[in-house]
Amino acid sequence: MNAHAFTFAGHDLQALACGALFWPEQELLCVSDLHLGKSGRIARRAGLLVPPYETLDTLARLDAALAETRARTVVCLGDSFDDLAAAGGLSEEESLWIARLQAGRRWIWIEGNHDPGPVDVGGQHRESLSLGGIVFRHIADETASGEISGHYHPKARIALRGRSLARPCFLVSAQRIILPAFGTYTGGLDCRDAAFAPLLKPPVFAVLTGTRATPFKLKQPTKTTPLR
Repeated sequence: MNAHAFTFAGHDLQALACGALFWPEQELLCVSDLHLGKSGRIARRAGLLVPPYETLDTLARLDAALAETRARTVVCLGDSFDDLAAAGGLSEEESLWIARLQAGRRWIWIEGNHDPGPVDVGGQHRESLSLGGIVFRHIADETASGEISGHYHPKARIALRGRSLARPCFLVSAQRIILPAFGTYTGGLDCRDAAFAPLLKPPVFAVLTGTRATPFKLKQPTKTTPLR
C-alpha cells in the first residue's frame, strides 16, 4: 500500500497517496470534499458546460481505495456533493455505484457547507462523529484537539522536471489533521496560507498525494495564495 504511516491521538493512521486517510484498527477509510455533481452545479448556476465525468472518476478512485484497504467503515467529511441538488440529481449509474460501495459497510456522511442537509443516498447523515477520542467534522474548530477535518482543500507546490506543480496534501499537527479534497473537480489553498496558522500549531508536517505519499516538514503558514 502506498501510504505514509504516522501516529495521531494515540492511534496509528495512514495517509494514502490517493488522498484518503486509513485507520487500520477501525477498518475505517476517511475522505473529504468529494464534490460529486460539480459539473452539473456549474451548468445550472453559471450556464457553463464542462465535461460531466468528474463524479464517475471520483467514485472510481474511491472504489480503488476501498478495494485496497478493505475498509468496513467510510466517513465522508462533508461537501460530498457540490450542493443538495447534485445529491438528488445523480444518474442511475452513479446512484448504483454509490449503493454498491455502501453495501456491507457502515457509511457516514458528515455535513458540509455545500451539503448541510440530509442526503437520500443511503448511509447515515451526521453533523460530526466521535470515535476513539477523535472527532471527525467538516470545518476545523480552533478550540478542538484530536480532530480530523477537511474544507480547505490544502495543496503544496513541488518542483518536477523544471516545472512547478500543485499537489493536494494532508496537513498534520498534534491537534488535528486536515485532509486534501478527494474530488476530481476541486481547486485548493496553498498549505502555507495564513488561514492555516490558527489551526496548526508547530510542528506541522504535510503529506503530498499523487504517485507516492511523500511527507515533509511544513514551515509556519505566512501567506495567502489560492491554488487552482
